[in-house]
Amino acid sequence: MVGDVHQTAGVNSLEEISVKKSACLTLRRLTWIPVLSTAALLSACYVVPVNPQTGQPYPMQPPVNTAVVPPPVNLNVILQAKLYPLNTQATKAGALIATASDFQNGRGVFAVNFMGETLQGDASRVGANYPFGRIYREVLGSVADVGKGGRRGIANAIGPNGTSMQCEYQMTSNDIGTGVCLLSNGAKYQMHFGS
Repeated sequence: MVGDVHQTAGVNSLEEISVKKSACLTLRRLTWIPVLSTAALLSACYVVPVNPQTGQPYPMQPPVNTAVVPPPVNLNVILQAKLYPLNTQATKAGALIATASDFQNGRGVFAVNFMGETLQGDASRVGANYPFGRIYREVLGSVADVGKGGRRGIANAIGPNGTSMQCEYQMTSNDIGTGVCLLSNGAKYQMHFGS
């Protein structure tokens, strides 16, 4: 009877093993379904690299543009102006040549060398409501027709030693015009654009 118990126990054990083995195989097959499903779902995703120190994603670089873009056309117009002295302070420096680079948008840059100091600044066109004429009056005295002869503009420049220049001008065409300039030391100039 003792042998029968072992034998029954052994048969039951074999059956249990067989059932367990069959269940295990079924379970193994079933575990592949979520794995394959997950793999299929993740195939449409991409990996984002994460900085291990901050836990934040690394910044993404913008896509490289492969379109061919023609180089920009330089529309700047370089104008030269001759400045003629009108008083004693200006005569000490003599006649000057200023350069204005017109960006064709109402703005530009202005530069002039005054007694070894390079003054640099901006030039801008001004509208009808701008209080134009102060520099003209200070340089030339009373001028009744200031601002009636074309496109008006102002130019300001300063040098590294603190010398500054203020100008007002009127352009009668794209490259011809006149104006006046006043320096911080009192020098007064009349300005002529054009060649």
